[in-house]
Amino acid sequence: MIHQNQNTNQKHTPVLLEEVLQYLEPKEGDSYLDLTAGYGGHATVVLEKTKSAELSVLVDRDENAVAALEQKFGGKTPILQMDFQAASEKLLSENRKFDVILADLGVSSPHLNEADRGFAISLDGPLDMRMDQTQELTAKTIVNSYSEADLAVLIRKYGEEPKAKQIARLIVQNGPFQTTTELANIVRRAWPGHSRVHPATRTFQALRIAVNDELGLLERSLPLWVKLLKPGGRIGVISFHSLEDRIVKQFFKELGGDRYDATVHLLTNRPITASPNELVFNPRARSAKLRAAVKIKR
Repeated sequence: MIHQNQNTNQKHTPVLLEEVLQYLEPKEGDSYLDLTAGYGGHATVVLEKTKSAELSVLVDRDENAVAALEQKFGGKTPILQMDFQAASEKLLSENRKFDVILADLGVSSPHLNEADRGFAISLDGPLDMRMDQTQELTAKTIVNSYSEADLAVLIRKYGEEPKAKQIARLIVQNGPFQTTTELANIVRRAWPGHSRVHPATRTFQALRIAVNDELGLLERSLPLWVKLLKPGGRIGVISFHSLEDRIVKQFFKELGGDRYDATVHLLTNRPITASPNELVFNPRARSAKLRAAVKIKR
């Protein structure tokens, strides 16, 4: 199913939708928590299955996404505009529990297709990259104020970029930067020649992760999500790069397995990826990986 953002007129197709339904098995009467509801791609289909909108909660920290969710689900399903850690803490304080929990960690298509959000290498826009537009830290702040050493660590750690030192030096020598295009053109110098993938892709990923504290939020939130699950409830996490997937894999491994004190049973021993059919109409799903688990009943 394709969903459209009224503000941007950009379409967003949920990834691994059939796989989410297969592994999380939403059924009538289930309560559903969508921690990254975005423009309602997964939520629309899951809530059609559960028919329990009033028992469910949709979360997103992006004001444009929340506006779209309010338009689509407002009055039926509670919607929280906050990051998923803050939302999880709030729901736990209210003693809420859910049958089905989903977190799709990817950047939504409208973000990538809006130049002024600063996520896209191919579109000229301000160096922003904030998912929560109320926060102060932006990509512009990082590239124009961090030291060469700190930039190199950030780009290597979050972008897994082999030329992190060289790129950091180029950034410091050629700044300050105002736009995505300016930065992308400078990073390209570290990788001369033709490339199928833009040479700045890993650097932009690193900046986005740093701006939004994506890995820190994930590490702090995973234990909260398991607490929010009812016994027998199912959780799915969709990641889009190896750093996220590694965190999810390790967390589920630590809680699962054949130990007597295991908290969850793994539904996926290895990540589930998109089918060839999905990749035809949704190339964005190429890097998506789904891991799922069920909370063990005691």
